Amino acid sequence: MTWSIVAHDVASGAFAVAVTTCNLAVGASCPFLRSGVGAVSTQSLSNRYLGPAVLDGLARGLSPQLALDTALAGDEGRGLRQIHVVDRHGRTASHTGANCVEWCGGVAGDGFSVAGNMLANGSVVDDTAEAFVRLWDEPLPERLVEALQVGQATGGDRRGRQSAALMVIGAEDFPDINLRVDDHAEPLVELSRLLGLWRSQAEPGLAGRPCRANPAGQTDLDAIEAGWRSRWPDLRLRR
Repeated sequence: MTWSIVAHDVASGAFAVAVTTCNLAVGASCPFLRSGVGAVSTQSLSNRYLGPAVLDGLARGLSPQLALDTALAGDEGRGLRQIHVVDRHGRTASHTGANCVEWCGGVAGDGFSVAGNMLANGSVVDDTAEAFVRLWDEPLPERLVEALQVGQATGGDRRGRQSAALMVIGAEDFPDINLRVDDHAEPLVELSRLLGLWRSQAEPGLAGRPCRANPAGQTDLDAIEAGWRSRWPDLRLRR
């Protein structure tokens, strides 16, 4: 009932999932990412336990295919599942259960996988993958959203459109980008707008956040206020 891209950027080490569907709040059930380990999207009739199970397998050193097979072995509903994964080496694996609704399937490339089910046609996945490769020079988040938009133009989810999500994780334990459109007539258009806001409003502050290298983050009061001044000149921290 969904199609998505899981991707790994070798240069930065980032993992990402972009997903869209004609269902409520796809970002709450499909994407799973772990820094330095991998990215997974579990879809069709999603089993959220599969995402962490696959990532645990990758963290133990299993290949994507073996991690996926091991997780699915304990799921009696595996015929209803679609799940795909990419690891830190750019290797991929995917599973489309025998009971998933047509059109269903996927395609993989160097460091990424595209998979979908209940789609208007097979070109949705193929065109999404081709666009992702063609947009190589774009930043990873924009590539993901734009590639899904190409798939939407090809037909997308055969039921229509409702929600979308984008998650990107780098060196930290938490995603740098975690954007969700839970209910919207044009979820990918709205996701693109939110990504633009993230670029202008959130990305500049990433360097000051608490992180592994600097667990407290930016604590200089004057420097923090300087970052606010252009938007809220009257705001002051207590001293």
